[in-house]
Amino acid sequence: MTLRKPLNQAITTALIAGGLTLGGTAMAQPQGLYSADELMDAEVYSKESDTETIGEVEDILLDESMQLHSVVIETGGVFDFGEKQYVIDAGNFAVETSNGDNLDNIQYRVLVNMTEEQISQQPEYTNDWWNQTKQTTRQAWENTKETASSAWESTKAFTSDMLEDASDALDEAGDEADQAVQNDQQ
Repeated sequence: MTLRKPLNQAITTALIAGGLTLGGTAMAQPQGLYSADELMDAEVYSKESDTETIGEVEDILLDESMQLHSVVIETGGVFDFGEKQYVIDAGNFAVETSNGDNLDNIQYRVLVNMTEEQISQQPEYTNDWWNQTKQTTRQAWENTKETASSAWESTKAFTSDMLEDASDALDEAGDEADQAVQNDQQ
């Protein structure tokens, strides 16, 4: 098994605070809070067999908004020979919790909603994948920010126009009311 770097405290906190949204098909009940530290090295099972381990969680990947993007699972190999790491996107796996009421003994099982063959077709966790995905998600984040900003500016302009029209209508109604009162007094 390869050595893994410990999770940065800030990433762990962000992951837990962000809700670690995991697929819920195999969980009896959502837990509401998950430990990233305990999820690391959790055993992984495929939908073909939930009793035969196919690997373990090697890494947890977050996007720009600190939401779960995917997990990296390490499969195969004996004594680190023939191991492969695959990226499994959020929504394609679920987490089962045991001993959820005891932080010292909490355990997770990750159930991937794919066959072993489908898992082997997922992207391998390599430097090339990392750089390409990082660029793609960064661009998607920038596009989202620009779209949100543009939508806000449009909403703000529309609201301002509506308030100005309402103000003009109230001024006109007030002028008409003043004119009607003056006509009644004459």
